Amino acid sequence: MTSEGGAQGFVTVARVDDIAPGEVQVVDVDGRSLCVGHMEDGSFGAIDNVCTHDGGVLGEGELEGSCVECPRHGARFDLVTGEVKALPAVFPVNAYPVRVVDGRVEVDLAVATRELEIGG
Repeated sequence: MTSEGGAQGFVTVARVDDIAPGEVQVVDVDGRSLCVGHMEDGSFGAIDNVCTHDGGVLGEGELEGSCVECPRHGARFDLVTGEVKALPAVFPVNAYPVRVVDGRVEVDLAVATRELEIGG
């Protein structure tokens, strides 16, 4: 995916119709792999696409509410905050602000706050 940048670091990562409600998708943009999810309430969330327990691909997991479950060992992460919601992971992932503009899902890549720690 090429970025269509704007003010504040927002880039287009998908169209709203690309991700069905209740689903997550892996999106590669500007050298980052993100797990972008479309929650049942119609909102979107985006986090780094790596489980901090052992590096699993979160975008291959299941979305329940606002949490995505790593398909490898069941760690769960909040798609809005990046917080760990279930072990075995103990370190959070970066979460990114998401907005929808004219049917495009845009993520603010300028706010990555955590240096990811894997293992724990």
